[in-house]
Amino acid sequence: MANAYAYGHEVLFEDRRAAGRFLGMELQRRGVHAGAVLGLTRGGVPVAYEVAAVLGTPLDLVVVKKLRAPASGELAIGAVCADGTSVLHPETIRELDVTQEYVDSEFQVRLAEAQAAERSYRDHHIPLHLTGIPVVLVDDGIATGATMEAAIRSVRKRGPSRVVVAVPVGSNEACMELRHVSDEVICMATPRNFWAVGQFYRQFAPVPDDEVRSLLAQNRATYERWEVRRH
Repeated sequence: MANAYAYGHEVLFEDRRAAGRFLGMELQRRGVHAGAVLGLTRGGVPVAYEVAAVLGTPLDLVVVKKLRAPASGELAIGAVCADGTSVLHPETIRELDVTQEYVDSEFQVRLAEAQAAERSYRDHHIPLHLTGIPVVLVDDGIATGATMEAAIRSVRKRGPSRVVVAVPVGSNEACMELRHVSDEVICMATPRNFWAVGQFYRQFAPVPDDEVRSLLAQNRATYERWEVRRH
């Protein structure tokens, strides 16, 4: 298949946009219904954009920040969303002997960053109305599951009828755990030798803020045109 490559029993995607197209087609094949597709910032937004294009739905985002372990910026001890919804991993915190003072400080720093990012990405546009509709939450992959769990709990507060998690790749353990807090988890690949999401992409550069804003604007313009035609 173009833009996705098999090696052994694993899959390598060309980039996030290509992964999103495959994921969208998989959701379509499964008959998944969505009133809205939400991408986790920042890496999940290009994937979600393509999923929304395939499913023909409006796109929105969930601004979520990883709470970083003291010795590693890549290891998550939890996550926090812009609305203050948070998730902590007590076992990781205990194993790393992370102090409560550090957790509190990291939470405040990341919450402030998430709130600033939310204002920047949305500008004057309000979040999509999710009450009573099925929602698909999309990221570029799931490692520990902390950011996705925080996003699920945040979105639940907005009253959707159903929350489906959809990702191109993820660790089997994290995906299994997320089934306890979502209605369904769809992960195209759960490789045995999983250590980082980026290992399953040929191109995995950080997503610029301008790209996030641009993709939201493109989807918004498309959806507005569809609404005009319907009326």
